[in-house]
Amino acid sequence: MKKENAWSRFVKWIQTGKVNRWLCIVTFMLAPLLLLVVFTYIPFLKMFEFSFYDMKYIGEREFVGLDNYAEVFTRKDCFQALKLSGYYIIASFVQLGIALWFASILSFKVKGAGVFKGLMFFPYLVCGIAVGFIFKFFYTRGFVLDTVLQWCGFDLESLPYWLKDKSINNISIAATSVWRYMGQNMVLFIGAIMSIDSTLYEAAAIDGASGWNKFRYIIFPGIKTIVVLNMILAITGSLSVFEPPYVITGGEFGTGTYFVIMNKLAHESQKVGLASAMAIVLFGLIILATLLQKLAERYFFGVGEQDSIRYQRKMKKLQKQQAQWQQDGMQAQANTGKGGK
Repeated sequence: MKKENAWSRFVKWIQTGKVNRWLCIVTFMLAPLLLLVVFTYIPFLKMFEFSFYDMKYIGEREFVGLDNYAEVFTRKDCFQALKLSGYYIIASFVQLGIALWFASILSFKVKGAGVFKGLMFFPYLVCGIAVGFIFKFFYTRGFVLDTVLQWCGFDLESLPYWLKDKSINNISIAATSVWRYMGQNMVLFIGAIMSIDSTLYEAAAIDGASGWNKFRYIIFPGIKTIVVLNMILAITGSLSVFEPPYVITGGEFGTGTYFVIMNKLAHESQKVGLASAMAIVLFGLIILATLLQKLAERYFFGVGEQDSIRYQRKMKKLQKQQAQWQQDGMQAQANTGKGGK
């Protein structure tokens, strides 16, 4: 009887609303957390361990300490690949600027806006490998781009080799990222702009505000959070570019990005330890870039309802100036009173 009473009490306890709610929460969280631990955190810890060894996928391991990390910064190919990220970072800012411009136009009543939105968003739906093959044929000597330029009056012999000329090939490949991701950012910007209160535009129109002033004082402050988020995603993505150079050139002719070089070291040269160290360094760079952007956001825009640090400093400086002016005015009045006496 005691066991039955204890069991019945346990059943009643399980059936209470509070316990059921927590059981649902834990049950639904358990599967994704388990997958995250098994396929993300444990492999990351193992990769961190491998970065301290000179090893292949199969065979003996030799502990080398921080030698792999030192080699990442001393190898010419690794450091050169890291510098190539600059092309993609610049391209990401160009992409964000174009996306913001189109979003500012297409957020309002424009004929055919839906068609333009669909056409511009379509490249984002295309697989990255397919995009690479598209631009591989687009840039190949005598193919699409050269043919179009010849129609415009250019001589084929005067045109550069878009994928072999080291002075322009990285710019050509970085342009593919602008084409692919501009539509995605545009859609995000449009969603943010549409959430702004329409009465603000009506008030600005009554006051005679121009389109630039509407953008500067209404649109941009209203979507600054989305702008910063897209900047973080664009810059971190620029540090880990892989598909375009891998598919289009195979990393040849000085186009091998950090991920391409890391892939070659891991799978072709079987330098798993060095490739793991490169991955850890890249992880650190992405964290550093994110922190710097968050600090810049805090300085220029503020966080949430708080004012930005720059604005607070300006206000403190202005208050000090006003206090100094009041003090000087009171001193001048006191001196005038003494002179009158």
